[in-house]
Amino acid sequence: MTNSRNGKRWILGGGAALASLVWASHAAAASAQDQEARIAKLEAAVAALQAQVADQTALKQENASLRAEDGDLRAEVETLQAQVLDLKSSTSAQIQDVRTAQAATTTSLGGGKPVLSTADGAFTFAPHGVLQFDAAQYFQDAAGNTATDLRRDGPAIGTSGIDAAHARQLKDGTLFRRARLGADGTAFKDFDYRILLDFGGAGVENAGQLYEGWVQYTGLKPLKVRLGAFSPSLGLEDQGSTNGMPFLERPGPSDTARALAGGDTRTAIQLFANGDHWFAAGAVTGRTIGVINTGTASATAQTYSDQLGLTGRIAFQPFHGYDWLIQTGVHGSYVVHPANTAGPGATGATSLASYGVRLNDTPELRVDGTKFIDTGTINARHADTIGLELAAQKRNLFLQAEYESFNVERSDAGVSNPHFYGWYVEGTWILTGEARKFNAGTAAFDAPPVDHPFKLHGGGWGAWEFGLRYSEMNLNYRAGDAGTALATTTVGGSITDGIRGGDQKIWTVGLNWYLNPIFRLMFDYEHVTIDRLSPNATAYSTPVGAQIGQSYDVIAIRSQAAF
Repeated sequence: MTNSRNGKRWILGGGAALASLVWASHAAAASAQDQEARIAKLEAAVAALQAQVADQTALKQENASLRAEDGDLRAEVETLQAQVLDLKSSTSAQIQDVRTAQAATTTSLGGGKPVLSTADGAFTFAPHGVLQFDAAQYFQDAAGNTATDLRRDGPAIGTSGIDAAHARQLKDGTLFRRARLGADGTAFKDFDYRILLDFGGAGVENAGQLYEGWVQYTGLKPLKVRLGAFSPSLGLEDQGSTNGMPFLERPGPSDTARALAGGDTRTAIQLFANGDHWFAAGAVTGRTIGVINTGTASATAQTYSDQLGLTGRIAFQPFHGYDWLIQTGVHGSYVVHPANTAGPGATGATSLASYGVRLNDTPELRVDGTKFIDTGTINARHADTIGLELAAQKRNLFLQAEYESFNVERSDAGVSNPHFYGWYVEGTWILTGEARKFNAGTAAFDAPPVDHPFKLHGGGWGAWEFGLRYSEMNLNYRAGDAGTALATTTVGGSITDGIRGGDQKIWTVGLNWYLNPIFRLMFDYEHVTIDRLSPNATAYSTPVGAQIGQSYDVIAIRSQAAF
């Protein structure tokens, strides 16, 4: 502004001096005409100076506007700089959070079992493997002439590989009972999953099939929803882990009950919930999954309609303390309709004989897969089981028992509805002082922890467990007396009313050595007694109503690796 004012003064002063000099130098000789010319020039000079003054004024105003705009721009720049700093700070914090989460993602080998997990536990992944290798020696009389040796095994079902017309010599040898590979884990915190393949078997190994495959939603705590192929909750022994069972196999009554509408590889949707001292579950079940039928006995044929069933269980602990508990419960299953295995007849109608149920069992060891007790297929509309359960634990002492009742509603007219029963009681004593672990999520008991894993030099000797069990599974209904044929009814044709499925009793003594949480050795001795009258003299090549049961002993060993 100062330069502008000085310029203006210099211009005005210079103009005045010039006008005075011109006027002084020509005043004396100027004429009237000259005066007019001089005035015109002076006026022109004044106009020029006025124009210069106007330009300077406009320039001053423009400079003031520019200075105002410059202030606004600087304010905007400062605002943007502040936003950039905030963004940098926020981005830096987010990057740090990501880096922290990445750094906190862990790989755990707790107890030798690998688990990958994010810091917040929203995602986990755990590979799962089970290997159980069994060996057994059966002690029984050698097979004799079929005319005098009347011992027989399962029903006459032709292509199953069971020879019901001869005395059975049980197979000594080995078997991979379970050979499972898979994974389970959590996704997005509220979803659990498992996929598991199994290559083990009974008598011989399977080619391999999907054993478990399910997803589970846990976001409605305490309620959980599971969908897929799995074993729905149906009793204490049913939900106990096969990796931690105190004996090589489940007791016969439990296996028979779970196979009706639950059991392994069963497709189902289950709702269940639990607290520390209670459990409740209910499921709608369908078929069991299996391999495609290739004409072999182990294949699973497609049905004309799948079985539809229901299962349920309630368990609670009315009494419990620091190192003891008592648990009781009730469970059951109901077959709404069995699978249709025969389809429509020549007239297009489906016979009620196309729907049937069958109860049977292999005697609590699978090196030889023979089934000694079997009802055969019963034409049925419905079937059900009802079970009672009881468990008690005091430190390293454990007791468990269950009773199962079976009922079948026949579809044949004029024939009574059969019913069967089974029960078992078992107890264990852990010699090294550990206690079996209670799993609140299944309301069942698993293997004990190993406080002192085995190490030959300078370590412990693992955990040792002694067990004793007695079980009975009775599949006889109106079996009649020895030497007599089963009673029949003539209503709707000649139909057999009684069922000679057999009565199986087993004593088992077991010793388990848990070397560590992964490896275990099991030693079982069994005394098995089968009481069964011949259901059909022609099919079983026996006199009418002959005793076809037997008694034998077996020693079995299992080596197990599971994670």
